[in-house]
Amino acid sequence: MSDDALIELGEHIKAARPDCVLGYDVAFGELTVNVALASVKSLVEFMRTDKTCRFTSLIDLTAIDHPAREVRFDLVYHFLSMWQNHRVRIKTQVREDEMAASITDVHPSAGWFEREVFDMFGILFTGHPDLRRILTDYGFRGHPLRKDFPTTGYTELRYDETVKRVVYEPVDLVQEYRQFDFMSPWEGADYILPGDEKSKEGA
Repeated sequence: MSDDALIELGEHIKAARPDCVLGYDVAFGELTVNVALASVKSLVEFMRTDKTCRFTSLIDLTAIDHPAREVRFDLVYHFLSMWQNHRVRIKTQVREDEMAASITDVHPSAGWFEREVFDMFGILFTGHPDLRRILTDYGFRGHPLRKDFPTTGYTELRYDETVKRVVYEPVDLVQEYRQFDFMSPWEGADYILPGDEKSKEGA
């Protein structure tokens, strides 16, 4: 789809719903519509039924974590119109203490996507019929795709032969890898390998 056609689509959406759309941009052949958090569900309903849009397929829903930003998360929706052969991205910003409206009654496939975003990022969705973790274990603490979540996690599980069951324990690192010197070994080390003395003798 050409950039001109994407701009025309962006203008149509913005003109039809100025109460929802904060702006739009076209980059790398893709249209991104920026929306106020409170207006996401209303805009999604409009874009599903509008004859010019007809975005009836929710392709993906995810989030982006910006821990240094006051409004911490970007919530990102991707839609497809099979009738018009258009794709669009809707983006909205969510504070850590805010909740987003569930769109499951407009796009039922959003159910699992919203559960995944809740599980991985901790963003809550109001009106979701069954908002619980979907990828992590029962009793899991934290949200693994937040950038301040440690790569090791907080707990580990293993099968204990003595008690004959799976046990949960705090992560106990054999070495404190977080204190590693990350300088490249190819540049930082002066290795002396067997046979090097021959090259010196030849010189």
